[in-house]
Amino acid sequence: MQKIRLVTVTGSRTNTLHPMLNHYNDLVDEIYVVVYEWDGFSTYDIVYEIVKEFPKAKIVRREIKEKFNWEYVTQLYNETKLLHPNDWWVVSDDDEFHIYPKPIRELISDCEENNWEFVTGGFIDRIGENGEFPQINEHTNIWTQFPLAGFFRYPMSGACPNKVCIMKGSIKVASGQHYAEFEDGTNSWGESHPKRYPIRDGEGLIQVHHFKWDSTCVDRIKAVADIKKEYAFSTEYELMYNAIQWNDFKIDINNDEFMFERMNTNNHFDYIKWDRLTRIIIKI
Repeated sequence: MQKIRLVTVTGSRTNTLHPMLNHYNDLVDEIYVVVYEWDGFSTYDIVYEIVKEFPKAKIVRREIKEKFNWEYVTQLYNETKLLHPNDWWVVSDDDEFHIYPKPIRELISDCEENNWEFVTGGFIDRIGENGEFPQINEHTNIWTQFPLAGFFRYPMSGACPNKVCIMKGSIKVASGQHYAEFEDGTNSWGESHPKRYPIRDGEGLIQVHHFKWDSTCVDRIKAVADIKKEYAFSTEYELMYNAIQWNDFKIDINNDEFMFERMNTNNHFDYIKWDRLTRIIIKI
């Protein structure tokens, strides 16, 4: 089998980068890190110190652009994958931790045998005790710092919960890495696509555990909302900020719509509402 490479774009936030690289270190062969900065803001030195702890990882690019341009971030993902267009890539933001329904190499073998070219996933939002936003400590297990798993970002702000997680380098992802895009102008929205690993009762959908919701997230969400730019999805971020503010800057873990469960093993079967959530996500 060809090498499995991972690409992540990091910069505006670095406190999840170390646990994220650690999570993927034994799952892939190489890790490509792109550092995204803007005028007057740089985390390159911090990222460099983190990345050098992982022999499989390397910084492959450093870019300066206007802040919070998520469309440009997607462009960086697509351009990096094209360095090896025929190989398999994992695409993951630095706060996204994939949990696979079977070993990743088995997923890719299934794809190669059936001419599928990408595997999709859906978000599971992680939060701290009582719906609070924990302060991430790199010396503490991030999974235990965020013991509750649910689905609250989409109900609160309308943010798309779909992700393209594993793909051939030639597969182009749409803004936000939510869908695959094709030359004929179509994308992978919907319940099935001939190039997509099929979804069977949640079995073919990767869980993307999202550790966005730490002690810094309220300020970060407000900053993105305040720039009021379409490329930053500022309207969506403003909705999220207002919803968090309305609930006294916590997430309501008793809201049945948010489908919270306490995690114990953090494997694919730990979140018992996944089949139900899958049916929701693939229709969005």
